[in-house]
Amino acid sequence: MQEENLPHKVITNDTITSPAAEKESATSSYSSKLKKSKHHLRGVQTMFKTSSSNHQRLSVMADNKAFIMISVNSIIISVAIGLLIGKFVQNSNLVLPTILLLVVCVVTIIYSVLATRPNVPDGIFTREQVDNKTVNLLFFGSFYKMELKEFEYGIRQMMDDSEFLYGSLIKDIYGQGKILGRKFRLLRISYDVFMYGIAVSVLAYLVAAFF
Repeated sequence: MQEENLPHKVITNDTITSPAAEKESATSSYSSKLKKSKHHLRGVQTMFKTSSSNHQRLSVMADNKAFIMISVNSIIISVAIGLLIGKFVQNSNLVLPTILLLVVCVVTIIYSVLATRPNVPDGIFTREQVDNKTVNLLFFGSFYKMELKEFEYGIRQMMDDSEFLYGSLIKDIYGQGKILGRKFRLLRISYDVFMYGIAVSVLAYLVAAFF
């Protein structure tokens, strides 16, 4: 019998794979991808959590600094009015330095109050905004005037859509950053006015006392 000339493949040790080995390799690859996916998700969650926590901590710090400036300048105003105004008759040269000191303290207090004054939006959103994923439901200013039914609808839509959810987290962090930027900018002005104003006021008192 004549043997058929069948095409044959040279099999080497590198090409020999058993079904069990292929299954094990596929399982290992899937586990690796799943592990990387879990690590990535955990990293994203940690990023949002850390960022939000840092912003809250900075916001509390800014409020405390503003409270210190308000308290200190209120005390200075009380002392200036109680002790110095009565001496204007004896020494009229103290009038201008005292007025300057009071103006500095009042301006400092105004900027410190502006830094802590809340800016609350309308508190209303529409279903169209929810469907277009343009509303940030993680911020109370977006929904505090809405009915529970509408708010629940928006929240459920956000929970079912990861893009909507992460987009809201990004907007929330961005909004916190904008508020912090405004707070620290006004606080910087408050501290600058107080620092330079106190120096000029003390110099004015020295000039009034010795000249």
